[in-house]
Amino acid sequence: MFFKSKLKLVIMTELIILALISSLFIKHEIDKREAIFASMYDTEKNYIKWVDFDVSYAALNKAYEYDVNSQSEDVKINWIEVLAYLGTKYGGDFSRYKEKHMSDLVEKLKNGETMEAITDGMKHYDYYFEAYSAVLEGFVGEYEIEVPDETSPEGKKWEKKYGLKAFLPIAKYYPYSHFDDIGVSRSYGYKRKHLGHDMMGQTGTPIIAVESGYVEALGWNQYGGWRIGIRSFDKKRYYYYAHLRQNFPFNKSLTEGSIVQAGDVIGYMGRTGYSAKENVNNIRTTHLHFGLQLIFDESQKDGWNQIWIDCYDLVQFLYRNRCETVKDQETKEYHRVYDIKDPVAQYYIKRSIYDFDDDEFNIRVYE
Repeated sequence: MFFKSKLKLVIMTELIILALISSLFIKHEIDKREAIFASMYDTEKNYIKWVDFDVSYAALNKAYEYDVNSQSEDVKINWIEVLAYLGTKYGGDFSRYKEKHMSDLVEKLKNGETMEAITDGMKHYDYYFEAYSAVLEGFVGEYEIEVPDETSPEGKKWEKKYGLKAFLPIAKYYPYSHFDDIGVSRSYGYKRKHLGHDMMGQTGTPIIAVESGYVEALGWNQYGGWRIGIRSFDKKRYYYYAHLRQNFPFNKSLTEGSIVQAGDVIGYMGRTGYSAKENVNNIRTTHLHFGLQLIFDESQKDGWNQIWIDCYDLVQFLYRNRCETVKDQETKEYHRVYDIKDPVAQYYIKRSIYDFDDDEFNIRVYE
């Protein structure tokens, strides 16, 4: 009897100790997470300092389908809100993603619950919504695009659509390979981490503008070789296309300030770079270095606090929308087969002059 009582006491003591250790561990994890979130914000200027975009292809794909399919229904589903909810639930770790978590949320929304009510008390929902909006805001919406039409003399007609209006950066029918390579070590110039996504392919492959925007940078960079930098119109996203083809890197109509629409051919794949001298092929393998930088404050653009996100799953998702191209035998340029009218780009094209940074900035209309 004495032995049983002593055994029970030992077990209870161990359980109490385990409970204390567990509670301390949970508190430590909460404190650590709060410290991480605190470091993600500039408390003085109140902007996001860091984003770890870990949204999986499966989650992107399913949320997008819910959004598009709901447009004909009474309750419209916003895919960014759905992903932000799950991001908050998972602490940004989408290895925990389960489709049921998303379908349960969508069911609640369809049954009349609001996202405001559902996320009430979720302390970091606003952060995830702002962060994921910065990545995805320009991807989905209304647009017009040419589609095949055998009854038309031109063989195509204009059609209004709602859905994915962002494109894969590699033209349709051109082969490429890729893997999740962000953060891999680089040593040219100085030891650093790879801040983009490499897509290996054939020299001369047409490179496509993922999103509509304006050309912010065009020319030679000793690390990226011939490269193009395109800024989204909301200025949140900076797309970086590097190592373009020797001698014929860009669409020749482009200059800094040119407006491009999603799906336009902007340049050609190559292997230039790793040289202070222009037009040199010092990259061993032909590929596109594709990078996506998020900018919440202009100080982040070229400063030490740059935010470059992992594009692997994003590129997999963009494979849904590839731009078909055709070569002009006279100019040797490639152009898209089916044109698009992106309302956001059309607005700036019509104005042709837009006020960036409170100064008049002249934009050449891109035909």
